[in-house]
Amino acid sequence: MPTKNPRINIVVEGPLYKVLKELADKKGLSLSTLSRDLIREALEMREDIALNYVADKRDRTLKAAELIDHDDAWS
Repeated sequence: MPTKNPRINIVVEGPLYKVLKELADKKGLSLSTLSRDLIREALEMREDIALNYVADKRDRTLKAAELIDHDDAWS
């Protein structure tokens, strides 16, 4: 039965495969599921880093005179 989800094939070094296999076995997951979860986690971390960069840049360029008081913002 064909799957609805796209597939990717990756090649990893032996030691990395061994670690992934041990982790998958320990967690009771397939290599595919563990790999998917780790890729998702890595992408979320990259997104967090990018958003943190944007926030830091905004903090550095923040001008106190341009700030709006909380009450003014919600009135």
